[in-house]
This record gives sequence, C-alpha cells and structure tokens, in this order.
Amino acid sequence: MAQLREALGSAGYTSDGIRRHLGEDASAACARNDFRAALRVTEAGGRLDTLIRLFICGQTEPLDRVAAALAPLPLESAAPLLSAEPDGVRAALELEPYGDWWVVADLSAGMRPGRPLPGDHVLGIGGASSTLAAATLRRPVGTALDLGTGCGVQALHLSTHASRVTATDVLPRALRFAATTAALNGLEWELLEGDLTRPVAGRRFDLVVSNPPFVAGPGSTAHTYRDSGRPGDAVCAELVAAAPGLLADGGHMQFLANWLHVAGEDWTERVNDWLAGTGLDAWVIQREVSDPLAYVNLWLADASEDPSRQPALAAAWLDWFDAQRVDAVGFGLITLRAGGHDDPTVRIEDLRHTVGGDLGPLIGDWFDRQDFLRHADLLRSRLVAAPGLTLRQEAALGADGWEVGQQLLVLPDGLRWVEEVDPVALTLVGACDGSVTLQDQVDLLAAAHGVPAEVLADVAVPLVSHLVERGVLLPCAP
Repeated sequence: MAQLREALGSAGYTSDGIRRHLGEDASAACARNDFRAALRVTEAGGRLDTLIRLFICGQTEPLDRVAAALAPLPLESAAPLLSAEPDGVRAALELEPYGDWWVVADLSAGMRPGRPLPGDHVLGIGGASSTLAAATLRRPVGTALDLGTGCGVQALHLSTHASRVTATDVLPRALRFAATTAALNGLEWELLEGDLTRPVAGRRFDLVVSNPPFVAGPGSTAHTYRDSGRPGDAVCAELVAAAPGLLADGGHMQFLANWLHVAGEDWTERVNDWLAGTGLDAWVIQREVSDPLAYVNLWLADASEDPSRQPALAAAWLDWFDAQRVDAVGFGLITLRAGGHDDPTVRIEDLRHTVGGDLGPLIGDWFDRQDFLRHADLLRSRLVAAPGLTLRQEAALGADGWEVGQQLLVLPDGLRWVEEVDPVALTLVGACDGSVTLQDQVDLLAAAHGVPAEVLADVAVPLVSHLVERGVLLPCAP
C-alpha cells in the first residue's frame, strides 16, 4: 500500500490536486457524472490525467499510460484495481480521493451503467456518509466505534480525533475494503465482523457513529448496504436500545435513521418510545420526509434495479407500507448521550430548513447549552444575544395605520431558528448584553408593568430557557 500511496500522492491524485487540474467547472460537472469537460482537460495523458480518466471518468486507458501513472507500484500489484479490456484497462474498483485520504470501494452505479448493484455491494462516498460525517462531534475522544463501517469513510474521520478506532460490519467484503482504505492511508483500525453491535458486546466507547442499513421496508435483505433484515424502522429502535450498554459515561452515539409516519400516530411519539427508559439525553432531528411512492422509487433507483423488475418490487414494497398504514417516512439524525441524569433531556423535532455550517459543531453547542441549563441558576445568570440576531416584524395596514402582528427573532447563521416573541420577551432579549443578571431584568420589568417579580419570573424562566436551548440567548463566558 505504501507504493500505491506514493504513486497517488506524487501524481497529485488528491481532492485539491484534481480540482486545481480540472478547474472548478469541470470538477463540479464530474460530481454530476458529466465527464465531458474533464475528458477534454485530460487529453494530454500525463500521470494525473490518466488517473482521472481511469478512476473518475471510467475510461479505458492504454496499459503503458496506466503503468506510468501508478509507478512505483508494479502494474501486476495493481491488478485488483483494474479490469483488462481489449484496448487497455479500466477501473475494477472505485479509488476516490477524499480530502487528504483515498477510499477504496465497489464501483458506483454511475460507473456500472445498466447493471443492478449486487447484494453485497460496498458503497463508496455518498450523500448519507457525507451527511453523517458533517454531523458528527469532532471533540477528542479515547475510543470510537463505527458500526457498519462499509469502506471505512466514518472511521477515517474518527481517526482524526480518536486515540483508538474500532469498526464493525456484517459483510466480510466490506471489512476487506475498510482494511484496504486504512492501509492506503497509513492507519490502523480494529476491524470486527458481525451484525451491528454484536462484535463489541460488553464494551463501551466514548463515541459511536453509524450509517446503518436504515431503509424501512418489509425486512428483506436484497442489498446489505441498505437492508438490515428487520421490518420497518426496527433497526433504528434496536440501535437506540443498544446505546446505554455501548456508551462510556459522557459518551455520545450518533446515527442516521429512518422512522415510519403511521396514520393516526405522531411520529415523535413513536421515536420517543424508543428512548423511554434509556436514561440518555437525546436530540432527534428530522431533516426530510418522503411519501411512500417517492421513497420506494428512490431506493430502487439507488440500487439500479433492473427496470423490468421494478414494477413488481415497487408494488410489493408499497403493499407492505399500506398494510402497516405508513403514509410517510422520515429521515434524520439521532444523537444520544450517556449523561447519568435522573431526568434526561429529550428533544424530538423538525429541523428541515438549511442550517449554516456543518451540524457537528452545532450539535456540540446544543449539548453544552443543555449542560448550562441543567446546572445553572438561570435567574442569577448573565446572558447575551446571539451574534447577528435580528428582529423581523410583520405588520398589516389597518384603519389606524400599520399594526404589528408578529414579531420574530431570527438567527442568521447556525441553526437558523425563527422564534415568535411577545413584547415582554422582546424587551428581555434586547436587554441581554451580559451587564446584568436575568433577575435584575425581571425586577425592572415587573416594576415597569406593575406585576410581582416572582410572577414574571415564573413566565420568564421557561421562556429564556427555551431561547438558550435554541441558541438565541447565550451564557456569558465566566
């Protein structure tokens, strides 16, 4: 692997190297599987040109050019990466630059036109893996676990801030890919074969992440990367149930999840039932909702199912949804923390708007604010408004001129919440500059409005607590 790493690095076959070589427009087109511009740029046939054409554009390249591009790795040692063709070789596996790393996986559907993905297909870098990577907490930890590692994308990220990384997968092929990805990047992981948490039974970790086979359906196992073999959303409920036994004190578990929206039921209550009795702090955010037909079509297309089989597969899947009274499927992120509290904080909510920046730091800040709210005397605290906080007023023209109806506090960045507030709340927020305590503000407002301070405090504390949780108000640094 050292020779392959040397070859790729010396040729400039990195994310930044390819972007500089192709230019922004051609690079963006490649991300959409439009390789026309990239093929024009790489006609010269240099080392980097050949690697781009071979592994990014899926072209057949002359044997001598490939040998030169992969030097000092002997061509026979590169055989697993290549497929012989009458006029040269083409990629047999995906070898994709990923930041400062390289990832090895099965060829993506775009590189296998007209061919359904096999059941043991190992995904490379995709939308779900990128979503989880951006949402993961990146604070230093001792031990980290990647459940269902696939080709090792999450384990790569964990290696940047965990002293020891363990990764599991039920598919032996996936573990071989993960081992190759680790070796190619000069890393060492503990790789264990088995279904989800079974290989690490009895062990605890500071951080657990998973991009599990969360696709909701009748419990089939047509594609290991997608199907867990559990019906409906049971695999996600199973991961929640396993978390208390997996997490060290203060440890976090984060995973992508699907949950069923069942007719006549509140989806938040369904997920809350998973969390009941775990003793874990939890923030569950729903990022998307799909109707059953769109959901089924999405996953059939994702696996490049044979078009002749799609109608029958779709009908069976939709019939199962109908029998379970499923009218939608939600997609989101579950973050759990082993806090050791008698009264854990649990929030289950929609967060479907675009946020500013990666979710990971925002989730970390959310849990920090929960710790503040749990331990602080809010009335004795000094608070400040979030940077850039703005007020938006909605008014209607009436008989006496403009009449303000709604007043909305808007976070321009981060979680970008919009909160409706009344005049008293607006006054409280406006006075939060860190100079006085909340109690001082309440006393002044109570005197101004002629109400007992303790009555106003009973209203202000839960309101301010909510605004702190949202990040509209922030604790002053000690």
